[in-house]
Amino acid sequence: MELPVVVVGAGPTGLAAAAHLREHGIEALVLEQGDSAGSAVTAWAHVRLFSPWSELVDPAAARLLAPLGWVSPAPDRYPTGGDWVADYLRPLAAALGPQVRYGARVTGVARQGRDLVVDSGRDEVPLVVHVATAAGEQRIAARGLVDASGTWGRPNPLGGDGLPAAGESAAADRISYRVPDARDPAVVQRYAGRRIAVAGSGASAFTALLALDTIAQDHPGTEVVWLLRRGLSGTTFGGGEADQLPARGALGLRARGAVDAGRVRVVTGFRTTTVTDVGAGLTLGSAAGTTVDVDEVVAVTGFRPDLSWLSEVRLELDPVLQAPVRLAPLIDPNVHSCGSVYPHGANELAQPEGEVYLVGMKSYGRAPTFLAMTGYEQVRSVAAALAGDHEAAARVELTLPETGVCGGAGLFDEAEGTRAGGCCAPAGPVGVELETTSTGGR
Repeated sequence: MELPVVVVGAGPTGLAAAAHLREHGIEALVLEQGDSAGSAVTAWAHVRLFSPWSELVDPAAARLLAPLGWVSPAPDRYPTGGDWVADYLRPLAAALGPQVRYGARVTGVARQGRDLVVDSGRDEVPLVVHVATAAGEQRIAARGLVDASGTWGRPNPLGGDGLPAAGESAAADRISYRVPDARDPAVVQRYAGRRIAVAGSGASAFTALLALDTIAQDHPGTEVVWLLRRGLSGTTFGGGEADQLPARGALGLRARGAVDAGRVRVVTGFRTTTVTDVGAGLTLGSAAGTTVDVDEVVAVTGFRPDLSWLSEVRLELDPVLQAPVRLAPLIDPNVHSCGSVYPHGANELAQPEGEVYLVGMKSYGRAPTFLAMTGYEQVRSVAAALAGDHEAAARVELTLPETGVCGGAGLFDEAEGTRAGGCCAPAGPVGVELETTSTGGR
């Protein structure tokens, strides 16, 4: 009996991997630690993506779903995370049926009977995936592993050196690491009339700023402070009108509008080193000696991969990004945006441990700005490689939009979730975030 390929994570990339493997006649077993498909996406269900439906449905998944009566959403509409789950991820998981197991948290993987050091016979024995379930521990023998567990479960800390700031853990009840939902009454109650600091400089930070700005405009006395580790520059707000992804460009322009209007106060050169509870609030201290007094903090400073459960398989990762070493030069955020990353596949993602691949946001390590269609191309290539079709694995079947090239993509109407003609100008209120949220299936 042929062993399955274990896919870790039932998010967009993991489910797409299972669909591609099925087309190659390879049995896939998807292990998801949550209780449903797209459990991490569900955690940001209120956020509208900046990719339209045409870029959020994997081709193999669409082929699997079509005979079952599934109708693809309008290609030019921009779904929220909740839409993505309800209208695509859950139907796809249902189509895969018993290939997807929920409540299955992967705790480790190793070669059968061999720890990391042993060379002898390593390629002759299967992988063994250790899984924690409500019924107890399980061991699953596998011919290969596709790690699509994402990074959602490991947000970066507030501390400017990559470690928690002094006092950060003690103040956890007043620090959130998620984008707030301005339509949630509990969120409004938490932040209305208070001083809130937002730390971070990417699209998630823009989304958080605009959500809090919405609350502030409805509730006088609410103050929003944006903490930036660097200074303001021409690139702080992204590509703007020159961004080929109009929703992403519009998001940055709306954030700039809130800053220019004085509704968001910006503190530059602020790298948090201390968080001090002063009773009535928090005092944040920076490496430069400056301080900011606030009531609450929203830290949206990115994510990092959990590599602990991969400690007994042989990995070759970049020491800086913690991404596959052949992929790292292509995604270095000091050089690239998500639109300038060359499409890549099995060759860049393969690990020294045979038939082990890191895909999706997990493959990007600490690099940001991952797009769903990048993950779909990755797993198309990986599935072909696992099937022995190395020509298909090496073929590039994806063209990414470029940051800074508008291409007449059209206005983005956030309220309707559509393009409306023109060229990348802003429209509508808050609601767009980077697709850096693979499901975290462990």
